[in-house]
Amino acid sequence: MAKKAVAIRLNKGCTSPKSCNDIDQIKIQDDVWGTEWKSKGVVHDMVTNFPRSIQVNRYPYPDLIPAMSKYYEKYVRSEPNDTENDNLLKLPKE
Repeated sequence: MAKKAVAIRLNKGCTSPKSCNDIDQIKIQDDVWGTEWKSKGVVHDMVTNFPRSIQVNRYPYPDLIPAMSKYYEKYVRSEPNDTENDNLLKLPKE
């Protein structure tokens, strides 16, 4: 079974995220290994090496895809769909 992104932690000082690059860590749930917080850079490498391996745990359950900021900072976002905002930003913030 695929892994799921179930929650996010924002960068220090960020209270209202404008983009997925404002995310610091993502809580990943796996049926085998349980739940664990991972940095956005680690998650970026995971989905780069294993595409379609992590989905956002929110309908329509889009896959996470790798992205790079203009400052070459690795992060992830969800596959585009018909929602106005990225589904990853709609996850609970912890």
